[in-house]
Amino acid sequence: MTQNQEFTEAHISEIVQMALSDHVTFSDIEFEYGLKEHEVVTLMRKTLRKGSYRSWRKRVAAFGSRREHYK
Repeated sequence: MTQNQEFTEAHISEIVQMALSDHVTFSDIEFEYGLKEHEVVTLMRKTLRKGSYRSWRKRVAAFGSRREHYK
């Protein structure tokens, strides 16, 4: 996240839900919240439990190799 951005717990929860969704891309999150992909990944790492984060990254990587514009 950029230094000047502070999100409420509600916004963080919304961003996490969007990132966990298989139907929302990183560009959608960037459009709505101004966070780039690496910033979303950092937020997810801080927010999710270790195992949940690993599972999410594995799923994103698997979908990314199958679909050109996925996350």
